[in-house]
Amino acid sequence: MELLFVAIGGALLGLLARYTVPLRQTSGVVLIPAVGAATTGVVWVLLTWAGLAWDAGVIWWVTLAVGAATVYAFALLVGRARERRDHARLSELSGGRLS
Repeated sequence: MELLFVAIGGALLGLLARYTVPLRQTSGVVLIPAVGAATTGVVWVLLTWAGLAWDAGVIWWVTLAVGAATVYAFALLVGRARERRDHARLSELSGGRLS
C-alpha cells in the first residue's frame, strides 16, 4: 500500500514540476508525472530491499527528494532538447532562412 502512496506522491511532484518549469509546451501532459511516479517507485523498492523500514521517516524523505530532483532535471532537459530540435527542424524545413 505504501508503494501506491509513493507513486502518487511522485506523480504529484511531476505535476508540480510540469507547471513550474519553463518550456512545458514541449512535452506531453503525462510525461513528467509518469517519470516521477516511476522514479519514486523504483527508489522506494530499492531502499526497501536495502533494509530500510517502510515506517521510518528516512525512506520517505529520500524517496521524495530523489523523485523531486529527477523530475525537475528531466523536465528541464526534455524542454531544452525539444526546443533545440524543433528549432533545427524548422530551420531545415525553411531552407536555412531562420537563424
